[in-house]
Amino acid sequence: MMTAHVVFATITGNNEDVADIVTEQFETLGVKVQESEISQMDAADLLKSDILVVCAYTYDEGSLPEEGMDFYDDLQDLDLTGHVYGVAGSGDTYYGKYYNTTVDRFDEAFKKTGAKKGADDVKINLEPGEKDIQALDDFVSQLVRSEKKQRELN
Repeated sequence: MMTAHVVFATITGNNEDVADIVTEQFETLGVKVQESEISQMDAADLLKSDILVVCAYTYDEGSLPEEGMDFYDDLQDLDLTGHVYGVAGSGDTYYGKYYNTTVDRFDEAFKKTGAKKGADDVKINLEPGEKDIQALDDFVSQLVRSEKKQRELN
């Protein structure tokens, strides 16, 4: 059975909502999924899942979530070859050039692990609305398709 792990960091609750939407769509598609808050997560636990997703906020002027720094640092040291990943996040366009830069930084961190990017990043302004929910559902569907292709190649 295909497995996924969704990790989130949130202050306002928006990224937990994003993670919940992603988790629910995985369940709808028959994927066994686990959801974890980033400060309660050991990055090495990602090795146990096929599909890896991070949903995190950007603090102030481009800062990563403080409670997720250990996870972020440890993630980059993992060998996740053979795994598929995706990154999504809620931010605030008020911050201009710093809008949702944590999504970009986690994408770069995953690239260092050898994992395969399974879907385009999703950036959401504030809380997810109907269009965002559809974008997240499409994101998850693409991740599942990417994992299926990965399995066919192996």
